[in-house]
Amino acid sequence: MSRYLNKHRHRRKRKINDEVEITVIARVVSFIKRQEKPFKVNLFRASLQYFFVSLTQRYQPIYIVGLGADYFQLGLASGIGGIAGAVISLPTGWLADKHGIRRMFLVGTPLVALGSLIFALSPNWLTTIPALLITILALQILMTVCPMVCGSYLKTKERATGMQLCDTLSAIPGIISPIIGAIIITEFGGLTPEGIKPLYLLQAIGFLLIFFVILRYYRDTVERRVSSRLGSETKFLENMRKVLARGKNVKRWILYRALSDTSWYVGLTYLPLFVAEVKGADQFVLGGMTTASMILPLLLSIPMGWLADTAGRKKVIYIVTPLYALSILLLISATNTTTLLISGFLQGFFMLGLVTQGAMSQEFVPTYLLGTWWGVLSLLSGVISVIGPIIGGMIWSFFGPVFVFILILSMETSKITLLWLSVPETLKMKSI
Repeated sequence: MSRYLNKHRHRRKRKINDEVEITVIARVVSFIKRQEKPFKVNLFRASLQYFFVSLTQRYQPIYIVGLGADYFQLGLASGIGGIAGAVISLPTGWLADKHGIRRMFLVGTPLVALGSLIFALSPNWLTTIPALLITILALQILMTVCPMVCGSYLKTKERATGMQLCDTLSAIPGIISPIIGAIIITEFGGLTPEGIKPLYLLQAIGFLLIFFVILRYYRDTVERRVSSRLGSETKFLENMRKVLARGKNVKRWILYRALSDTSWYVGLTYLPLFVAEVKGADQFVLGGMTTASMILPLLLSIPMGWLADTAGRKKVIYIVTPLYALSILLLISATNTTTLLISGFLQGFFMLGLVTQGAMSQEFVPTYLLGTWWGVLSLLSGVISVIGPIIGGMIWSFFGPVFVFILILSMETSKITLLWLSVPETLKMKSI
């Protein structure tokens, strides 16, 4: 009798779990179906982009050092590449308002392919500088206009959920691409420039594929074009003045984003190098850490989006930031592969916070100024992408690699303090 009851309970529990999974999937499908076509096409475009960017992202610093750069030169090369992003970022949003999001996608995507091709053909680290210039410029264009799709086509009460959902679904290809990259590297000679080069060739082909997807399927709606004209009828500098005149909250958010971007770009440049050279990890550990970092966004993006859309954006950031800081502490103290993989897993909390702050960024200005506003934020990001790696390289060279990650922890602590003390919750701001 007892065996029968236990078997019955197990079947009932499994049935309930299956029903919950079906309900979640049905809600996701329903959410996507009721959105406009530009959002759906961009979701697919972002998924492909995530896959091909993730192929090389963790291996790029190792590739540049392998071609002859030292740690300071790595930071210098990354910083020079960031100049292109900084220059193009400010007018990009305004140009998207004036000429449409589609045209900006069509400009940025083939440029990434060109930059990837130059990377693949680079004989030394100096020739990676033009590749970095082109790639960072192009990715800055894409990163500026991508959130404008969500800002234009998602309702405020669904925006964080939609952005987290987009992040979740686009992260799925990103889970497998680092492992595919590690396998390709192994086949072509290991964690060396010769082993990494084929990834850039594959990346170039991938972005050409994305270009044809946009050309064939993406169209801005009439409503978006009308709204864009409101932002583009006035002069660019006039729109800049309107954005900065929105009050203290806009300026405080710019400072918050500066702290967050510094943490991001320093980690992006030096974390893979730290894992490979200081901790002695190979390409499979690096790929495994990248894959592990995708798991949390995949599992928690939708719940975190729902929480941000109900309890507030700030609460989500309060939750995820300390957990990301924990991942950095584990990275510094790691003595084995398991700890490195746990650190990689917890680094996924940064991406959850990044998407949430992206949703929050949308709500400081009206829709017709979104292009200019994202241009301002992208300019800031571009400047930080220049300064951050150079500072990180100097700290690594003169004080040691651990101090680079102490800098990251200080940026995370500063931004959460600023958010708590002076930035308002934007979920129900009536002025937007």
